Amino acid sequence: MKTILEYEKIDVRSLTQKSYGDDQKLEGTVAGILSEVKRDGDKALAELTLKFDGVDLAQSGLRVKQTEIDEAYTLVSEDYIAAVRRARDNVRAYHEKQKRNSWFSTAEDGSILGQMIRPLQRVGIYVPGGTAAYPSSVLMNAVPAVVAGVEEIVMVSPPLKNGGLLPEVLVAAAECGVAEIYKIGGAQAVAALAFGTQSVAKVDKITGPGNIFVTLAKKQVYGQVDIDMLAGPSEIVILADGGASPRELAADLLSQAEHDRLASAILISPDRSLLEETSLEVEKQLGLLPRQEMARASWEGYGALISAPDLEKGMELVNLIAPEHFELCVEEPFAWLGRVKNAGAVFLGRYTPEPVGDYFAGPNHVLPTGGTARFYSVLDVDAFVKKISVVNYSEQALRRDAEQIMLLARREGLEAHARAIEVRVK
Repeated sequence: MKTILEYEKIDVRSLTQKSYGDDQKLEGTVAGILSEVKRDGDKALAELTLKFDGVDLAQSGLRVKQTEIDEAYTLVSEDYIAAVRRARDNVRAYHEKQKRNSWFSTAEDGSILGQMIRPLQRVGIYVPGGTAAYPSSVLMNAVPAVVAGVEEIVMVSPPLKNGGLLPEVLVAAAECGVAEIYKIGGAQAVAALAFGTQSVAKVDKITGPGNIFVTLAKKQVYGQVDIDMLAGPSEIVILADGGASPRELAADLLSQAEHDRLASAILISPDRSLLEETSLEVEKQLGLLPRQEMARASWEGYGALISAPDLEKGMELVNLIAPEHFELCVEEPFAWLGRVKNAGAVFLGRYTPEPVGDYFAGPNHVLPTGGTARFYSVLDVDAFVKKISVVNYSEQALRRDAEQIMLLARREGLEAHARAIEVRVK
């Protein structure tokens, strides 16, 4: 049975910080890949894809052809297509509520102030491959971009050993209207999106999670392009009272542990017997998982059972951790919702396990990790638009405000600024 940690001895940093090895070496490796793609374009993409993915793009092709998308539909079931369409529609309906309108305000003196909302023109979405492929990530990145009005959405994803992409991923992309798809992954894919190559036109923003190489690449190209966030391994924190089911809690913890060896699954409760029973349930359920090795490594390395004095203290700890996914498995979950300060997404009650949000309910599953929910938000429609200020002063307004504008400009030593006002009013 896993050791139960005492609330008073918890070091929050140990719960949120993950070790990837030699960070400086990783940063250098990524910088080298970015430079190579920036310099050599498609040639570098081909060499790096052969090196890291074992795929010859000269044979498989860099860009996914329509015939490959058509074939993908023959390789998946009608039930899968129906589920993708239902999930897409749910995600779209949720994100439609986030749309903002441009606005203008007219003053009595005739001046007009406002803000225009404009979609980004071209966005790149990264869909992970490797240890698992995620058709759901296609929906969560593409749909809000579509709702925002983005004209060009380009998708990149690491190729399979056969040189193609998972049929389920291609179908999900097609159902979202994404037709420009490239068989590239890792830092080299981020570089192609950020700098452009002979075949891949550069984008305005890159969204979507990936491995440490993808995350570091996004970090290094930020400023050349915008990014959504620096996503790390998946996380779940559950705050439960004595009425929760150990069997259900164990299943929820493992739903995140199976993602990655560095994923973290944490249960906090004032009920010690619940923690003990859940620990036994986790061991029992681990043996049933196809990804048992991955989930066990995560649970043993980054899983935690924490005994809190009460739910109040438990909630304080949750806000310090600022988890990606937070489940409130208590008798009156809505009574506690107002106390949540830091979390990527909140799941209320026993009938709302985290996978409901991962796949189907509608809210986005691209969420801040590693404690960054203190300042980052979930990916949404706002991520795919920009705001442009609009100013139209009347003569009356300029004459009224001229002296104060000139005073502020001259206090900053910017005489030409002041004179741009002065020539109009004197």
